[in-house]
Amino acid sequence: MLCDAADTLETAYDVIVAGAGTGGCVVAGRLAQAGLSVLLVEAGPPDTAEPAIADAGAWVGLLGGPCDWGYAYAPSPAVADRAIAIPRGRVLGGSSSINAMLWNRGHPSDYDGWAAAGATGWDFAAVLPYFKRAEDWEGGETPLRGAGGPLRIETSADPHPVAAALLAGATELGMPILADANGPDNAGAALANLNKRGARRWSVVDGYVRPLAGDPNLTVLTGATALGLLLAGTACTGLRLGLDGGIREVRARHEVVLALGAIGTPALLMRSGIGDPADLARLGIATRHALPGIGRNLQDHPLLMGINFSARAPLGPVRDNGGGAQLNWRSRAGLRAPDLHAFVVQGSHAGPEIAATADLSGPVFAVSPGLMGSTGIGSLRLESAEPDGAVTLRPNFLTEPADRAALAGAIDTILALAETAAFRDLGAVPLTPARRLRPAEAEAFLARACSTFFHTCGTCAMGTGPAAVVDPALNLHGVAGLRIADASVMPTIPTGNTQAAVVMIAERAAAFVRDAAG
Repeated sequence: MLCDAADTLETAYDVIVAGAGTGGCVVAGRLAQAGLSVLLVEAGPPDTAEPAIADAGAWVGLLGGPCDWGYAYAPSPAVADRAIAIPRGRVLGGSSSINAMLWNRGHPSDYDGWAAAGATGWDFAAVLPYFKRAEDWEGGETPLRGAGGPLRIETSADPHPVAAALLAGATELGMPILADANGPDNAGAALANLNKRGARRWSVVDGYVRPLAGDPNLTVLTGATALGLLLAGTACTGLRLGLDGGIREVRARHEVVLALGAIGTPALLMRSGIGDPADLARLGIATRHALPGIGRNLQDHPLLMGINFSARAPLGPVRDNGGGAQLNWRSRAGLRAPDLHAFVVQGSHAGPEIAATADLSGPVFAVSPGLMGSTGIGSLRLESAEPDGAVTLRPNFLTEPADRAALAGAIDTILALAETAAFRDLGAVPLTPARRLRPAEAEAFLARACSTFFHTCGTCAMGTGPAAVVDPALNLHGVAGLRIADASVMPTIPTGNTQAAVVMIAERAAAFVRDAAG
């Protein structure tokens, strides 16, 4: 049931899910299917309020618009003192409704690394069933892929010329072509896995919420802001909401699940008095429960915008998500997993600082690399106790010499593609940069071109040590009746787009809650 008015709310539900984004929709849908009464709370509007959401090729126009929270990473010298926009969906479906629909798990060893870091029971063998449970893979069920799940996953039926050129060019450079980007190893070039059905985005709303329209177990409340948690001693009993200009309190009979994302979840916890006591005292917030790890361990993948090429002639209209193919490779021998990733863009891809250095009009395309094995660790700092108060986000991009060296090498790899027959057939001429760069030039280019893959995570990390925020069952340490099911719980960032990992986390969170509720 979709509602947006206070008078339709009940006073209590079995489970309250705060945040109807990628994780929240999965948890709410699964628990409602299991027979629990669920309230799913979203600050933004329904996804039907913006028709472009459904168009798989229109997502770029959603960034920075009314369905985006409008966050930005703080300027730092390492990125030429620029603020870097970090789009996050403020709409039913969250970032699943405005993202590029990429479905990449990363490398299997990423999750073995989670288990080694203290997230016991989250190794790849343990999480694989939850990845598969979510999928309706176009190729059908395999030992690694799922079929018949809520999320349709497809590759391009008719790849764009730039996507085809990436595959052929990678072959010329001696890189393997993968039949499946989510196969046993992700090193090589592949057609991108996309959560879409034909030309239509297939978000978590489509997969987990819309099929339950009319189900009395699921109440979806849009236009409602989560203001704080209701706490009774060391137990969470409900949620305080801002709705219709007033404040409502709703109780949870079993649990509250936070799925506000790696920015919203730690902010709500701190505003509720849960966090580092020193941080809370700075804001005049009384400490209800001390958890100093909240807001620490922020991680993201740095992306270079962009390595652009002119083409001999127009390459045709946008297809799929405006990309369609990707490449993963290792910056140096001996790494457990590919640490570099690139994707094609069926048009120019550059921030204003780079766009000002060349004429990017006419037939232009891009191959944009980024670092999936980044080692920089940042933080989230709450600046106000008010619900709409500012947060300062510092990802610490390019602060580690190893990260800069890997990305500098990635520029050379992408420029080497321009020398392959596949790219010469397109008439590819490098524009930004126009040639191989000397070391000092590469450092300057990195600082001006660095952006983000929108993969903010880690700010409420899972584990058992003193810095951990949730345990391996996603319970908040020391607070009963409260779990987290979003990217904030990742102890380390996977070497891939984070959407698939968040869905997996949420699938498992729903199983934990269902089992606990009996």
